[in-house]
Amino acid sequence: MDKKELEKKVDEILERGVLVEFLPTKKEFREKLLFGEKLRFYIGADPTAKALHLGHAQNLMILEDFRKLGHEVIFLIGDFTGMIGDPTDKGAARVRQTREGVEENFKNWLEQTKNILSFDDKDNPVKVKYNSEWLSKLNFEQVIDIASNFTVQQMLERDMFENRMKEGKPIHLHEFLYPLMQGYDSVAMDVDVELCGTDQIFNALAGRTLMQKIKGKDKFVISAKLIADEKTGMLMSKSNGTGIFLDLDSNDLFGAIMSQPDGMIHPLLLGCTRISLDEIKELMKLENPRDAKVRLAHEIVKIYHGEEKSQEAEEYFVNTFSKKEIPEEVREVKAGGDINFIDFLVLANVATSRGDARRKIEQGGVSIEGEKITDPNKVLDISFSGKIIKVGKKDFVKIVF
Repeated sequence: MDKKELEKKVDEILERGVLVEFLPTKKEFREKLLFGEKLRFYIGADPTAKALHLGHAQNLMILEDFRKLGHEVIFLIGDFTGMIGDPTDKGAARVRQTREGVEENFKNWLEQTKNILSFDDKDNPVKVKYNSEWLSKLNFEQVIDIASNFTVQQMLERDMFENRMKEGKPIHLHEFLYPLMQGYDSVAMDVDVELCGTDQIFNALAGRTLMQKIKGKDKFVISAKLIADEKTGMLMSKSNGTGIFLDLDSNDLFGAIMSQPDGMIHPLLLGCTRISLDEIKELMKLENPRDAKVRLAHEIVKIYHGEEKSQEAEEYFVNTFSKKEIPEEVREVKAGGDINFIDFLVLANVATSRGDARRKIEQGGVSIEGEKITDPNKVLDISFSGKIIKVGKKDFVKIVF
């Protein structure tokens, strides 16, 4: 690749508008990339759920962009830090996971990401690492040594800790250790660049501090903005019930994207497709946002399921809506935890009582995504989030956890 071509490809990545913070500076990072030196990049994810979502995919696609430039890239699965629990943006400590639970969660992650990360490239494959390889082997002396590089005041500067103190909520000691352990990942892998979401900058900077003090070298921290509705600011996340998960089949994935608010179209086009910026500008000028959303859904489904499945999913969606089987605007009903169908129908005001809900189910008048429900005690959990429930001939509700 000649210098002119390299410069063009680097600027395509940096100017797309997804990467928003560069530490120490964007200029230094760009110059490093143009110098032609092979860098070691990494991004990490803790296994807090069985499926990754498009928010993760956005960052993994950027990682793949840098791999295509010839850099070494690492997808780090935080199987150890996942048991500690990242306190980022949390008003209370996370419920600690067991090792078995963590392993069950990441079991299918590589399958979910195989279409955006090149694990099998002959010359420069994506490397997969697990931070239990080094964190589980640290002794107490080493942990004390790592901790000596930080102060309690530094930890308390985090917004979520400040808020908890004001509200009189507890801050657990192991939550202070989380950024230290994530920071040590950089040291253990001897990385040059960490890619993260803007919500992870504090943890990434902990790694930069440790790299400087233990390795005597600097580390670039580059952050991607979180996918959020440009009109409301609502983030795409599993905790908000707005995540679009990578394990969805083609029809469900297409439908999930089409059910997103219009304010999500532009962020998803930028972050989760490689449609050119010029084409994105034209799509955003379309009179009916639904047309841009169809193009978006088609492109994303094509990435994960191929062109044929994407075309079939588009035809299925168009036929379903043209027959008015499902209205385009469906009322959302939030559920805070596992709930059975009877209770949900009452909560959603599509049944006047538990007895009324039971009768509707037993009479075959309730379906979810076209499948009739026959068991009134069937439990709805977070895997049903975003799915549409039809009651009778005209009542539609979308369950959101």
